[in-house]
Amino acid sequence: MIQAKGKWMPRFIWAAIIQGMFAVLWTLFVVNPWYQWFGTVDPTKILALGSAGSWFSLGYILYIMIGVIGIAVTGLFYFYIEDIQGKAYSGISNILAWLHFVLMNVGVAASTWALMYAGYEGGSYLATYGTTNGTAILYAHVHILSPWINPIGYLVGIAALGAIFGGLGYVIRSRTK
Repeated sequence: MIQAKGKWMPRFIWAAIIQGMFAVLWTLFVVNPWYQWFGTVDPTKILALGSAGSWFSLGYILYIMIGVIGIAVTGLFYFYIEDIQGKAYSGISNILAWLHFVLMNVGVAASTWALMYAGYEGGSYLATYGTTNGTAILYAHVHILSPWINPIGYLVGIAALGAIFGGLGYVIRSRTK
């Protein structure tokens, strides 16, 4: 069995475990029969209705795919460089790894949670006032979802910037001796 000597792979794996625990909490919220403790509309109804609820679905799926699985797989890249190639992160590559770790974790969690929140709020509104009511649909999209577009985009940009810093750190670390 290979004993990990690098410092970055365990950090990313622990981050994935923590993100996974939050994903479990989101899953419990989705399948919770006591939804009225947290909101006025059953989350499964919001998912089934689509429309604004699609934002919730997308945020939930992306959080599991990127926030949990993607973060864990990222740890394997660090394992390869630090433990297989035997190249320890230091100096600028270590700074880039920190930026990768912080920005990617924060950006992914914040952007997907914002998607889920906006989708839940918009979906709740439409579930209450009707998904075939043109006025309700317009209101949900203009007044509930639209204000979230730019903040979510900025948060995605933060996550992407973290990934870019990480990729740059990979290149720097893997090319130096």
